[in-house]
Amino acid sequence: MQQTPPNQDKADHTPDATGRRTFLAKGLLGTLALALGGSAVNLKSLQAAAQSGSLKPAAFSMQGKHPDLVVLSDRPWNVETPPHLLDDRVTPTDRVFIRNNGLPPGKVDAASWTLTIEGESARTKKVFTLAELQSKFKHYTYQLQLECGGNGRAEFSPPGKGNQWGNGAVYCSEWTGVRVKDVLEAAGIKPDAVYVAYYGKDVHLSGDTSKVPISRGVPIKKALEDESLIAWAINGKAIPEMHGYPLRVVFGGWPASASGKWVDRIVVRNKVHDGPKMNKGSYMVPARPIPPGAPAPDDKDMRIIESMPVRSLITYPKTGAIVKGKKTLQVRGHAWAGDLEVKEIHVSTDFGATWQKCELEKPVNRLAWQHWKTQVKFPSTGYFEVWARATDTAGASQPMVVPAWNPGGYLNNACHRIAIQIA
Repeated sequence: MQQTPPNQDKADHTPDATGRRTFLAKGLLGTLALALGGSAVNLKSLQAAAQSGSLKPAAFSMQGKHPDLVVLSDRPWNVETPPHLLDDRVTPTDRVFIRNNGLPPGKVDAASWTLTIEGESARTKKVFTLAELQSKFKHYTYQLQLECGGNGRAEFSPPGKGNQWGNGAVYCSEWTGVRVKDVLEAAGIKPDAVYVAYYGKDVHLSGDTSKVPISRGVPIKKALEDESLIAWAINGKAIPEMHGYPLRVVFGGWPASASGKWVDRIVVRNKVHDGPKMNKGSYMVPARPIPPGAPAPDDKDMRIIESMPVRSLITYPKTGAIVKGKKTLQVRGHAWAGDLEVKEIHVSTDFGATWQKCELEKPVNRLAWQHWKTQVKFPSTGYFEVWARATDTAGASQPMVVPAWNPGGYLNNACHRIAIQIA
């Protein structure tokens, strides 16, 4: 259920519409000027359009998605959720971020969809229809948190390679399906099993059907956890096309790239999986610190990202809020810590000089994010920042600055900050 921001906070989140249109028009004008080579005639026409307000960028529009999501790329689709739209305890499907490596498959017939289990370390090859998966195995439902390995990439300097995500490439929705381990055990697992990986029916950007856009996986131990699912439903409904309809895997707490979409094959490997996006620095960080801007080391000097680091998000109020007539404000959000739990969370309104402990809930199940809240009292009117810092059960806390630079711009878990004006 969506939370409604409390009215007593009187936080004005509405940007000046005229100013925003002018800013966007000017930005688009500059882009078009470059594309047109600075032609005076064209620029004059564009300037008139900008001033009239008729020159506007196209709004984001995708069936089943919130219109305020932010598009980073459209081939493939990479779409981010602003933090204030993640205020719900369970993320609504229309607010789930999109991270694709290829193109969604064409027309999908769920009735004829099959899942094949095979690989060097599978005792037998098994093929299940979706109906057989749903009828032969026990169903499980969990809230599972997924985060892009590059969430926060935009804060690295120099920039990491890839889409420049802000802080909204994360969510926690409710997934329903069968356990990976139950399906694997039906095929049989050999003692030498090391890794479990997926293949899906997404299409390579080139259109070449012989090329696989992405095929990743997890160690056998992670695959056999109770919460590791082969899922067909999100928030009680069929998974939307853009998120993997009709079948996908979900491995909570690890980079979301491990949770493959449109899955039709799962392989049990006797070695670390070597599919596309499992090498050449993809979802890997240096095994030892390197200077900012340094060349990427060889894969042998890199490590594959596994459990994600501790992190938190402020979801209310929206950054830029103007609070009128009072100096006390409710602040809330979520926190998570990969395979671990969050032990405590603090906020600061004086740039980290002092910290205030927040009320923190336990997760509803393992690998779900945790909700937190507090009341913040500001000492005066003026400009303030609220920072959030979570600490996990192993004692690791979020850094106040962007952590170790890496070529892929992965694992930025610096404190999330929002700006507040007390009027």
